[in-house]
Amino acid sequence: MYIQWFPGHMTKALRMMEENVKLVDSVIYVLDARCISASFNPSFTKLINNKTVLYIVNKCDLVEKSDADRWAKYFRDKKYSFIMTSSLSGKDRSRIVEALKNINRDMIERYRAKGVKKSVRAMVIGVPNSGKSTLINSLCGVKRTVTGDRPGVTRGKQWVTLGSGVELLDTPGTVWPKFEVNEYAKHLAFVGSIKDDVLNVEELAGEIIEFYRENHADYFENRYNLELSESKIEDILSEIGKKRGYMLSGGVIDVERSARAVADDFRKQKLGKVMLEFPPAD
Repeated sequence: MYIQWFPGHMTKALRMMEENVKLVDSVIYVLDARCISASFNPSFTKLINNKTVLYIVNKCDLVEKSDADRWAKYFRDKKYSFIMTSSLSGKDRSRIVEALKNINRDMIERYRAKGVKKSVRAMVIGVPNSGKSTLINSLCGVKRTVTGDRPGVTRGKQWVTLGSGVELLDTPGTVWPKFEVNEYAKHLAFVGSIKDDVLNVEELAGEIIEFYRENHADYFENRYNLELSESKIEDILSEIGKKRGYMLSGGVIDVERSARAVADDFRKQKLGKVMLEFPPAD
């Protein structure tokens, strides 16, 4: 499955971010724990240049802790400032705020020496559906921004004041303008960062099935009570449809509905907690 998707509003969003980055002191870079490498958008490299960066590895509740720990070691070795969290829980609010202030400690102290209490302003960036707005809402303690489990919910910039000496600029999720690694594009499609409307859902399900065939066959087989082995994708989808009663008129199995079920089951962790990418080897 080959994917290239970069709608016009994302071009506009990148321009907006480039114009507004000069207004902030830091960047909060939100990454999806399931596909961290794919979450690093090359378009953001220019944005974070000369800014302090706090990486938020979000949705850690969707992967095994041992797998998340491998990335935590990688970030520590790189000397990145980072927090491993699940923004839905909201339990890491104080840690995140403190980490943001800590990477801006020198600036805060310079202003304090002049008798000025300086708020830290940070731009929140990430690929679509990485949980940026949910993170901001959890930091606020109340809902301030619009959230959703699909890409494209945030379309414009939104300033939010936390009331703890921090101001955040929410920005629209943006994918790579051109995917240089198609595997990353597929992984973003798996987690819902690319709109299903622009994908062939049967091909998407097929890629998910192949991932499980190569990595966690038992998860998939236990969920659908079938054998993956060397079965063809269309046969697997037909078997799922047959088991679940996904039928069209004339007794034809609704394979597209089966495919959508596979994608939904992956995103809802009904196929287990899986990590799609691991840290690069040293």
